Amino acid sequence: MKINGIHHVSALTANAQKNVDFYRQILGLKLVKKTVNQDDPSMYHLFYGDEVASPGTELTFFEIPMLARRLDGTNAISRTGLIVTSEEALTFWEKRFGEKGVKKETASLRGGRPALKFTDPEGQQLFLTVEPSVQDGAKPPVHDEIPADFAIRGLGPVELTVAEADKTISVLTSILGFTEKAREQSNDGEIVTIFESGQGGAGTEIHVIEKAEGPAERSGRGSVHHVAFRVADAEELEKWHDKIAKAGFTNSGVVERFYFKALYFREPNGILFEISTDGPGFTVDESVDELGDQLALPPFLEHKRAEIEQRLVPIK
Repeated sequence: MKINGIHHVSALTANAQKNVDFYRQILGLKLVKKTVNQDDPSMYHLFYGDEVASPGTELTFFEIPMLARRLDGTNAISRTGLIVTSEEALTFWEKRFGEKGVKKETASLRGGRPALKFTDPEGQQLFLTVEPSVQDGAKPPVHDEIPADFAIRGLGPVELTVAEADKTISVLTSILGFTEKAREQSNDGEIVTIFESGQGGAGTEIHVIEKAEGPAERSGRGSVHHVAFRVADAEELEKWHDKIAKAGFTNSGVVERFYFKALYFREPNGILFEISTDGPGFTVDESVDELGDQLALPPFLEHKRAEIEQRLVPIK
């Protein structure tokens, strides 16, 4: 029973079309599932990933129109990493960001790897990091302007900024089985403690920053809603449910999401964690070539398709 890395990261946007324009057209990610928030089908839930929707590559967004902007603070998922496979790729992206007007910082090191921080048009904080190895079966998303060798290949480290780091670290290590890999000082003078899971590598890491003073983040457009961790299957997820419950955490119980099963709970600083199964995956109802073309609904929402489609603004 183990965590095998990051499953997905889910963030917030106020405009699904502009979100697609950036993540598909600028970053070159594939829209692998265009669906709705299963808890509130009036809003889109967009999933971006690699060409074949491999587990561990999905960055997702809930659309909440008219959502106020995020106010920075602590007790939040403060930055999301994305993987490229070489320093040449990082150089390509630094040039592309300059040409496309993407706000970026000077390349630096994070966790011993070259990294490039940038933000999307709504202030979502991201960074590219170099990880030469990618999981078996993963394929770079196809994009006319982005060579396959330079394409974004999946999720990298996820950064948490918390008021009381020891409490979050206890959950990561004592309950979820992460191990401490390194501790370093960022260019901003912050101490970053790096934890890894599974076989290790950028796609398995959580980076924890303690910020004891200041307000908590006010969620809004540009915020991250939750981070999900990978487990093998439903049987293992049930065991995780037992472990989380016995540790005293209020939790969702196992939730059927059709594309995967999920378990949700909040760690002591209030950040929402999810544990999710790799399967059955996003090709359970669409072929690889069809992914993201049409609005996909799980079977338990299919009978409401006409009503749901009427309330959504079409995405080009």
